[in-house]
Amino acid sequence: MAATEPAWSTRSHAVSPPRVEPVPSIECKWCSMPDRRTVFFVSDRTGITAEVLGNSLLSQFDSVDFQRKTIPFVDSPERIDDVLKRIGDTAAAEGRRPLVFSSIVDEAMSAQLGRANALVLDLFQVFIAPLESELGLKSSHAAGRTHGIANTVQYFARMEAINFTQAHDDGATTRDLDKAQVILIGVSRCGKTPTSLYLALQFGILAANFPLTPDDFVDKRLPSSIRHHKAKLFGLTIDPERLQQIREARRPGSKYASLVNCRYEVREAQLLMQLEGVQAIDATSRSIEEIATTIVHRAGLQRHIF
Repeated sequence: MAATEPAWSTRSHAVSPPRVEPVPSIECKWCSMPDRRTVFFVSDRTGITAEVLGNSLLSQFDSVDFQRKTIPFVDSPERIDDVLKRIGDTAAAEGRRPLVFSSIVDEAMSAQLGRANALVLDLFQVFIAPLESELGLKSSHAAGRTHGIANTVQYFARMEAINFTQAHDDGATTRDLDKAQVILIGVSRCGKTPTSLYLALQFGILAANFPLTPDDFVDKRLPSSIRHHKAKLFGLTIDPERLQQIREARRPGSKYASLVNCRYEVREAQLLMQLEGVQAIDATSRSIEEIATTIVHRAGLQRHIF
């Protein structure tokens, strides 16, 4: 008969380790977010100059989420004080200095803004002093020269260009096409209208645009109303798949928007441009600014920046 082990026996027993529950992972919603910085564009006029130059620089930092705020018509010391408070409040709330792009011309107000709790980039004072030194002249320090009506002749020429382009959109009229500096052609929804308007608004160019339709593809020749303006013609082409996406958003489920039809129209339009010797630009992955600049450069036109 086997002896029973006394209760006080010191024989070791295997003891299971305590079960450890896994700690649930906690996702940090801030860890994957891009760095955020507030940017102020401060101007004594419209703020367009500060925005254009500032955004050109900011575009080089695509990993940062810039929160842009434009403050135009800052034209008195009192308004500068208001801006300083707003910038200071932002810096305190966010725990970091904002960025400030300034196009204020007045030296005293510019210096006043320079006291802000921010990185202040003065887009005028940085360049004015070297230019004055090189030219041997003092600048006028006049506000609003870029986007005001300082030159009435240029301003009204720009308005004329805009009116002309709107009147000659999508072949609405062929009257006065002799006055056009550029005539864009292409299939429907390939970007003719926005490019024409940009040419008029940004460069003051008299731009018209005319659609190419299936009737033109059957004839295999340009419409008679624009044939004798061939020297002014620029064709826009586009990837059929991209065209189908654009048309589908406008007229979903239609033959007009079908991929088969888009492929047909793009192919025939390209063939027609080749037969007629019309320069073509692929608008698929180009911005309106790039398309317009390419046209102005190829046409040898004078750019009037407004």
